[in-house]
Amino acid sequence: MKWGELRSPALGSSDKSRIVVIPVAALEQHGQHLPVLTDTFIATELAERVNTALQEEVLVLPTLWLGASDHHLGFPGTMSLHLNTYVEVLCQIMECVIHSGFRKVFFLNGHGGNVVPGAQAINIVRQNHRDLDDLRLVFSAYWDLAGEAIKTVEEMETWRLTHACEYETSMVLFLRPELPEMSVAQGGTATIDSEYYVPDYTRPGIVTAAYVFDEVTQTGAMGRPDLGTPGKGEKLIEAIANEIVNFLRDMKKWGRIERGLAS
Repeated sequence: MKWGELRSPALGSSDKSRIVVIPVAALEQHGQHLPVLTDTFIATELAERVNTALQEEVLVLPTLWLGASDHHLGFPGTMSLHLNTYVEVLCQIMECVIHSGFRKVFFLNGHGGNVVPGAQAINIVRQNHRDLDDLRLVFSAYWDLAGEAIKTVEEMETWRLTHACEYETSMVLFLRPELPEMSVAQGGTATIDSEYYVPDYTRPGIVTAAYVFDEVTQTGAMGRPDLGTPGKGEKLIEAIANEIVNFLRDMKKWGRIERGLAS
């Protein structure tokens, strides 16, 4: 069910065991070839599929299209909330949901820059409601939650999802084929003399380092966006959505945490 399509009395009398799904994304540069709403297109489609699959079990809010994208401001078209502001926005959304009586909240994230402030926000709100032992707040990026499902799409030629890459390009080609300009689809590379830090994600790194995007890619994209196809995108969207649905069915069962003593 879609929160925004219901009347206030219906929300007031709604089954409070429903999971409130909040898609969060961004409006930011995605290389020379993808639209700035790329993350929002993907997160919204995934949320739509969740709503179709679970119907009465969820309440899906409209996608929050403005995210924490300060690191992309070196490229035109990016809009962003500062990190502290974004944390507060997420906290206020959760407070409204809790005030309406719901106790299970899942943020479906479609933008990498939202991960750190998202984790901070759910922890702030959880600590502010220590008395609610049935409060379950979850924040997850789709590529983390559905990481194993993504690996089942055998057609992918690069090892992981990055930014405006083969993966995101494929999904946008499937969802909005009229928008990408594939003639300028080119990822950037970035290297540094380190065995621990890999700024362009061409192989796994060991540490996390702060950066701004225009210092790790000239084009605004990473990976091999030129390898994207609509067929790959369709399979990715399907695999990811199915795994999100599986997770939410699991979360639906979550009750109070039972504690015991180890022996």
